Amino acid sequence: MTLPQITMQRIYDPDTGGSTRILVDRLWPRGISKERAELDLWLRDVAPSNELRKWYNHDPEKTAEFQRRYREELRAPEQAAAFAELQRLALAEPLVLLTASKTLGISHAAFLQELLTGAA
Repeated sequence: MTLPQITMQRIYDPDTGGSTRILVDRLWPRGISKERAELDLWLRDVAPSNELRKWYNHDPEKTAEFQRRYREELRAPEQAAAFAELQRLALAEPLVLLTASKTLGISHAAFLQELLTGAA
């Protein structure tokens, strides 16, 4: 079985081309138009809840607990459906997970990438 090809990128960075671009944030990123974003899909329901996002605030010390809580949120019906869509797309084509997060390595997009590739 071939592992999905999934990369992450800030939505503010230029499109590197060749992959389906999916915004995985719940809120639309500030300061970027929908045309400039050049995205193929916005899966807002796969993002963490506003409450969880605010609690986490990209604090490295909270990462493990954030991932546990986020995994739990992804089991809710709407979030599970959005994650299933993301899984389906990941198996079909290379993806770029887009986020406005400044800290990609500890963002929810990084955790989604790990889940989709089997690293989490």
